[in-house]
Amino acid sequence: MRRSSKPDPQDEAACRRLALDLLARREHSRLELERKLAARGFEDGAIGAALDRLEAANALSTARFGGSFVRSRVARGQGPARIRAELEQRGVSGGAAAELLAEAEVDWIAAAREARRKRFGPVPPADYTERARQARFLERRGFDGAAIRAALDLASDSD
Repeated sequence: MRRSSKPDPQDEAACRRLALDLLARREHSRLELERKLAARGFEDGAIGAALDRLEAANALSTARFGGSFVRSRVARGQGPARIRAELEQRGVSGGAAAELLAEAEVDWIAAAREARRKRFGPVPPADYTERARQARFLERRGFDGAAIRAALDLASDSD
């Protein structure tokens, strides 16, 4: 396929083809596609119409994008708070993000333990300074206090 120097900003068909090319590589949210298509010079009207048609044909799906996104972020060792924030940055509403996280049925404590083990090894932290360092790491990854305590084996600590 030969690329023209600049697409017609009002050409909905060209806009839809480009969106399909992007979707063929990976799932995108509607907001991501809107940004990418606008950056390539398409007007809002053409973008909206093209994306509406893709949604009607189920080529563009928030649920499919969200499920894929959540699975990829869990595999990277990220926690629910960070995943939720990233979904919201990509145009998924807070309620939909919470629903996607619930549907994923992830054991967040096990995920936090695995993230800690990958980064710091199998031996639990021995002193307060190291526990605090590892806790900050897990907090930046988006895990809550209960998952962090469980990952650091602090629930049984009597400090």
